Amino acid sequence: MKIKEMIVVEGRDDTVAIKRAVNADTIETGGSAINETVLKKIRLAQEKRGVIVLTDPDYQGERIRKIISRAVPGIKHAFITQEDGTKNGDIGVENASPATIIKALSELRTEMAESEGEISVEDMVEAGLSSGPDSKARRLKLGELLGIGYANVKQMHKRLNAFQISKEDFLRAVAAVNSEKGDRP
Repeated sequence: MKIKEMIVVEGRDDTVAIKRAVNADTIETGGSAINETVLKKIRLAQEKRGVIVLTDPDYQGERIRKIISRAVPGIKHAFITQEDGTKNGDIGVENASPATIIKALSELRTEMAESEGEISVEDMVEAGLSSGPDSKARRLKLGELLGIGYANVKQMHKRLNAFQISKEDFLRAVAAVNSEKGDRP
C-alpha cells in the first residue's frame, strides 16, 4: 500500500516499522525534542503532500502530537493503542505489527478548528468518563472504539469535538463500553 502523505514519527525505529507495513515517506521528530526546523519540514510536507501524525501512545507521543497540531493546521492523525504498541514493557510505534499500522492508517482523523462541538463535558460526566474509579479505563476503551486514542478528560473532550465525533457515534461507543463493562445501563 502506497501512502501519499508524509508520516510523522518520533524516530528511526518507527520509520522502520512504518516501512515494514506500507510504502511511505516519514519525517522523524527526533523524539520529544521537536524543534522549529522539524516543524518547518512538516509545514512544507503539509503544503505539498499532506501529513499524517503517528506518534507513540504515551505522554511524550501525545505531547509531540499537540505541538504539531498547534503549528500545522489540517493534519491527519493515526492512532495505535497502548496495547498494540507495547512489547516487553516498551511502548512505541516501533512495536506495532504491520497489520496494526495499516489499520491505524486506514482510520485517519482530521482535526478541525476549535469549535464548541456537539459533545459537552456534562455528556462525558454522564457517561462515566470523567470521574469514578474506572473512568480512565472507560476513556481508554472509548478512544480505541472511536479511533482517537487515549486522552485525559480535558483532551478527550477537545478531541471528540475537534475530530467532529457526532453525538450519535459518541453514544454508540459509550453503549459499547457499557456493554463490555456490564456496569452501566
